[in-house]
Amino acid sequence: MRSLKGAFMTQLLIRLFIRRPNSPQDPRVRAAYGNLASVVGMVCNILLCLGKFVVGTLFGSIAITADALNNLSDASSNIVSLVGFKLAAKAPDAEHPYGHARFEYLAGLVVSVTILGIGFSLLKESVTKVLHPTPVQFGWLTVAVLVVSILVKLWMSRFNRTIGRTIGSETLIATAADSRSDVFSTLAVLLGLVISRLTGFNLDGYMGVAVALLILWTGVKVVKETSDPLLGTAPAREVVDDIYRTILSYDGILGLHDLNVHMYGEGRTFASVHCEVDAHEDILASHDLVDNIERDFLKQKNIHLVIHMDPIVVDDAPTNALREQVREVLRGISPEITMHDFRVVWGKTHSNVLFDVCVPFGFRYTDAALLDEIANGIYMLGKNYVPVVTVDHSYVPEHRQDS
Repeated sequence: MRSLKGAFMTQLLIRLFIRRPNSPQDPRVRAAYGNLASVVGMVCNILLCLGKFVVGTLFGSIAITADALNNLSDASSNIVSLVGFKLAAKAPDAEHPYGHARFEYLAGLVVSVTILGIGFSLLKESVTKVLHPTPVQFGWLTVAVLVVSILVKLWMSRFNRTIGRTIGSETLIATAADSRSDVFSTLAVLLGLVISRLTGFNLDGYMGVAVALLILWTGVKVVKETSDPLLGTAPAREVVDDIYRTILSYDGILGLHDLNVHMYGEGRTFASVHCEVDAHEDILASHDLVDNIERDFLKQKNIHLVIHMDPIVVDDAPTNALREQVREVLRGISPEITMHDFRVVWGKTHSNVLFDVCVPFGFRYTDAALLDEIANGIYMLGKNYVPVVTVDHSYVPEHRQDS
């Protein structure tokens, strides 16, 4: 029943404050979702902070005061997130042609640093309280405030997770996780208060230390989650597989390779790829094909795709036979190696065998050692073959496809 009420409240807020809630891919709608989550979080956390700070001061509990300051840090995080969503919604301009969506990640990074600062401060005060304990008064008002805080934080976790998943916001999903950790920290304070009441042993300082450590752990986790997109992470395997599957579904595309995907925030995805086409096909027809693919990706997937067209010969028997022999050489070295852009310049005294190989990061051979291994294998096929090989490293999760 409580879960249904929480879901009802979430949907009610969305209906009241979000226009066109079913269009989260629209930057303005996405910003509205983010603003709503930030304002709701800010109001709830400020009220919780005030309630806990009053009872913590009245009853002399460092643990409750620490939990109040934890809510205050959450409120400041909501303010930073609100500013981040507003800045992220700005349209691209001459200085930032890829948009401003990464402001959201910067806001998350500021939030995480704030959380760490408060965590260290609370840890210092709590350790002092452990070394020099002072009496803590028990009161049912304190219990009521802590129980209400747990219920509110449970709802906030669900609320932020729902909106975060709706608009694809790592910041809000991290905020939901932070709210869940707040539930455990407040529960620990409540249990410590009850145990201290029943046993007479003062656990207040120890509970303060536990809350501070939880805050620090949350801060470290949020630092990683918000800094990874800024550093540049590989796209999800599902995204890569979908791009391969979609492009290969077009008649006339024989293969693809050298896929790169760059994320500049939600809804700001840029990609480039090499697509192989029949060298005997009319070049204008092939060019029209890749133009259509680029337009379809922007319209259907909101991905700005740039395609480099690679014409390949598919009906030359000697080239095809040699390609299969070289592929066997590569498999003998490692099944992790893939090959593309294979072609042969046939000559009377020697023939240049040109192709690229792609290996994963952390491959057991250095690039130079791998080239030596490949050259030795090709010389075994024929001494008149001259290998001209380029080693690539994939910037996306592996998708097996040799050309």
